[in-house]
Amino acid sequence: MPSPFSWTLRIYWEDTDAGGIVFYANYLKFFERARTEWLRSLGIEQQALRAQSGGMFIVTQTEVRHLLPCRLDDEIVVTAGLLESGRASMTIQQKAFLKTPGQPQLIAEASIRIGWVNATSLKPARLPTSILESLEKRS
Repeated sequence: MPSPFSWTLRIYWEDTDAGGIVFYANYLKFFERARTEWLRSLGIEQQALRAQSGGMFIVTQTEVRHLLPCRLDDEIVVTAGLLESGRASMTIQQKAFLKTPGQPQLIAEASIRIGWVNATSLKPARLPTSILESLEKRS
């Protein structure tokens, strides 16, 4: 099994709340960006895919567990990897780790289900074969 895709980012003022820690909902943004970069690394560019196929991804379910706080200027690594796929949806496992001198610390983890829909009607549709093939190469 290949290691999950990882993407590094730094925490800025805009990411924190009045207490100086990352606002909980911002982890969804971090996970979204890492998923997008993961798909891009597989040759799946969402805007081009929408133009070519008429379909797009939508998030249908999220489950996030927060373990440790993250603060201004922290550097984190966010991972993404396929947990399961079906005809019209995929479940992506994601984790966020605080970069530390020793072993990175797990700060949040999520299971994100994304569905494939017709971009006009927003009705579920089959995932394009090209996406499934790209995912199979990495699994």
